[in-house]
Amino acid sequence: MSDKARVATVWLGGCSGCHMSFLDMDEFLFDFAERADLVYSPIADVKDFPEDVDVTLVEGAIANEDNLELARIVRANTTTVVSFGDCAVSGNVTAMRNPLGDPENVLVPVYVDAVDRNPVVPSEEGIVPPLMPQVLPVHRVIDVDVYLPGCPPDADKIKRAVTALLDAEPLVERGTDIQFG
Repeated sequence: MSDKARVATVWLGGCSGCHMSFLDMDEFLFDFAERADLVYSPIADVKDFPEDVDVTLVEGAIANEDNLELARIVRANTTTVVSFGDCAVSGNVTAMRNPLGDPENVLVPVYVDAVDRNPVVPSEEGIVPPLMPQVLPVHRVIDVDVYLPGCPPDADKIKRAVTALLDAEPLVERGTDIQFG
């Protein structure tokens, strides 16, 4: 059995820019791989979120029911949950639909009003997950331990946060964005 930390990354409602910044850590990824096993991520082909995860970086907001379900699974199986990027921290761009009210106010113009053939809002199970009435930052639906804002957070900030978490050191950058929940 490995004595490495078990780390996961999750992509909810967002653009994947935070994961791109994670990959921008370049050669630090080799150091990371020596110290941690990436047990779940959109950059790895793992279908089910595992148990006993030490740290999970959660990118994106809670925009649909699939996001909500995955967030709850993450919290139930993770020791330290990191709200990773501005969409996870505040809703950011993902929440721009909130002032429009009911999600149907977005779906009907896109899927019905703007099309020439087969104008229908997709509703078959497994095609488009039902949208939440409002897009929510992660901390509104699960407990978050660490906030790592930025759109996206730069690679150096991610490296500092990941290193501190792997070293089980306090994150001392509270004044520069990295914060405990």
